[in-house]
Amino acid sequence: MADRIPDLSRSAKRATPTTTDTAPPGPAGPRRPVPTAPSVALASPLAAPGAGPAPAGDPADPGSADPPPTAPAGASEELSPLSAVRHGACLVRATAIDLAILAAHLLLYPTGMLPEHPPRIVPRDPAADPYAVPGTPAGGAADLLSVPAVGGTAAHPPVLLLHGFVDNRSAFALLRRSLSRHGWTHVQAVNYSPFTPDLRAAAEQLGAHVERTCEQTGRRRVDIVAHSLGGLIARYYVQRLGGDARVRTLVTLGTPHAGTRAVPSFTPHPLARQMRPGSPVLSELAGSAPGCRTRFVAFWSDLDQLMIPVGSARLEHADLLAENVHVTGIGHLALPVHAPVAAEIRRALGGRLLAGVETHAA
Repeated sequence: MADRIPDLSRSAKRATPTTTDTAPPGPAGPRRPVPTAPSVALASPLAAPGAGPAPAGDPADPGSADPPPTAPAGASEELSPLSAVRHGACLVRATAIDLAILAAHLLLYPTGMLPEHPPRIVPRDPAADPYAVPGTPAGGAADLLSVPAVGGTAAHPPVLLLHGFVDNRSAFALLRRSLSRHGWTHVQAVNYSPFTPDLRAAAEQLGAHVERTCEQTGRRRVDIVAHSLGGLIARYYVQRLGGDARVRTLVTLGTPHAGTRAVPSFTPHPLARQMRPGSPVLSELAGSAPGCRTRFVAFWSDLDQLMIPVGSARLEHADLLAENVHVTGIGHLALPVHAPVAAEIRRALGGRLLAGVETHAA
């Protein structure tokens, strides 16, 4: 029997939360019309206990699979005893997968400790940038959700990958390969020091890197994919340091947008404390952000062991165009290496909002 793949469901909106396990939205601000929230189901090899091994082939390109099962109950719904047992079995399986990923990642970790060499780039004329719509300022609404009809790979802006806490760029080895194989010609992973005392400082460093990337490539905007703490760093840059003028789409993977209680309150590391619910940084991010031009896509998993509650990786904010993608069957460390997630990331970076269709890996 072919491997079963769990559902990914997504919603796009600005203000109204759909679950009860997230922090309340920030203060109301000016709202712009947004697309009707669609729903998506996507295949994954970790649907339920007893599912077979993942299909062979490129780990970042999903193989064929049976249609996914019915979407699971929301994270905020009360589970029946049988459902609780099944959920527990899935959690054990996801944890085992995460431990295997961690073991493999430790082998790659030394390769990502040094910053990578930037690729040779032929600067482009900003006036010819396909994202610079005539008569529209850079970063305006016209280029927020659409991709110009440009042949070849020219339509893809540069992509920066930002790792999580005490990690490095080696975490994105598979995702980077997936993007490169599907037409993204400028993908660069960014390291920040684990000894950084404040994510605000890391956000300023990210901003400097974004400016250098735009200067080198001749592009006016970039996309960012960030895992865990990296998502908060990138979000701070976008919301508080004017990065929305440079970042077209920010994709976050297992990022504690509402804070996570998995971080002990007495933890000595200042970066870790900033991920606690109610931290000053999270309070800043919960504040108003009127006119923010960046599109957000937040992936969250109902088996993420480091998000307490699991819905804290959802992004709910009155002023932000946020699309939340619910992943089932995998844990925190699997998000950057999971094939169906990689496929959805490519769709998000392609500028597409799925309009009420069901998608299966092929």
